[in-house]
Amino acid sequence: MAYAFLTNPSLDRNRAYGPELQAILSLARARDAHAVIKAWDGYRPTPLLSVPDVAREVGVAEVLYKHEGHRFGLKSFKALGGAYAVERIVRMRRNAGVAAGMTVTCATDGNHGRSVAWGAQRAGVDAVIYVHETVSQGRVDAIAAFGAEVRRVPGNYDDAVRASTRAATDNGWSIVSDTSWPGYEHTPRDVMQGYAVMPMECEAQGATPTHVFVQGGVGGLAAAVLSYRWERYGAARPVMTVVEPVTAACLFESAKARRLTTVGGDLETIMAGLACGEPSLLAWKVLQPGADAFVTIPDVAAAETMQLLAGAGIASGESGVAGLAGFRRAASDPTARATLRLTAASRVLCYGTEGATDPDVYRAIVGRDAADVEPMITA
Repeated sequence: MAYAFLTNPSLDRNRAYGPELQAILSLARARDAHAVIKAWDGYRPTPLLSVPDVAREVGVAEVLYKHEGHRFGLKSFKALGGAYAVERIVRMRRNAGVAAGMTVTCATDGNHGRSVAWGAQRAGVDAVIYVHETVSQGRVDAIAAFGAEVRRVPGNYDDAVRASTRAATDNGWSIVSDTSWPGYEHTPRDVMQGYAVMPMECEAQGATPTHVFVQGGVGGLAAAVLSYRWERYGAARPVMTVVEPVTAACLFESAKARRLTTVGGDLETIMAGLACGEPSLLAWKVLQPGADAFVTIPDVAAAETMQLLAGAGIASGESGVAGLAGFRRAASDPTARATLRLTAASRVLCYGTEGATDPDVYRAIVGRDAADVEPMITA
């Protein structure tokens, strides 16, 4: 299996974004998160870039790319989620007088762990971050640079989630996960709500998309992007497509089966931040009725898109380009193009969720250093 396109069989585009969905993610809590994050040192909206070469390539009016490569210096959108959730947990525990000796923990493919470690350092608490056996050493070192203890475990991302959960139970630590499961739902809401800062910024920056293509993973980012547009615009919201690596397409398979579905195997892909086999329960409750379509892409699509963006002066990592890579494949597929109503008048928004989070991996794929691609680091 390589590229594949699936219209969501459970889509209910006319469904109102009612109280049961607002209990998961809401405009009100998105605005609260934005207010907190805007007060952090170094905050500024990340750039919304036009990519005219891609627009011409596939025959649409506009392609916009929300470039998260330098968010708070962490090189990824995850800075908005994990660190925000850590701040809320620490504040709550300090108000209750029980924050002394506090430790937060999570599992990560790289970027979420970096955000949690940064958030813990900002809050003055300890962090223990679990990574699986194929996470690159460069990403491990980036997490450790914020003072966290990093523990490597056998298996894939989902095995690291289980190891982190066991350690939290055994040691009384606070889990700061970007995925949710039965009985663990409060903190993932905060993580996802932080991600909603991105569509809020896009709107303030003038984006009026007819279509949105966004990465999958466990689904948290996609749910945050969808919920914001859905609650604001209802059935008039943009057509949203979720993009995943072919080797880790848990959301695609969940949509196909019409129920939450786990995929197994080593989940190996260069799109390391999307190598997830188990969807987030909360995210799926938003995506199942609301996402329009799902796309899977092979690694070569991500690599080609990284190289294309480098030619345009944009240094974006393997997971960061997935939405744009999925759009390029779908726009070249007559069935997907017709189903999604992609036309010469379409305005497409993609989320570039990371920069060169592992410089060695980036160089191996693009053939250039990220600093040569983007000599001036701006946000």
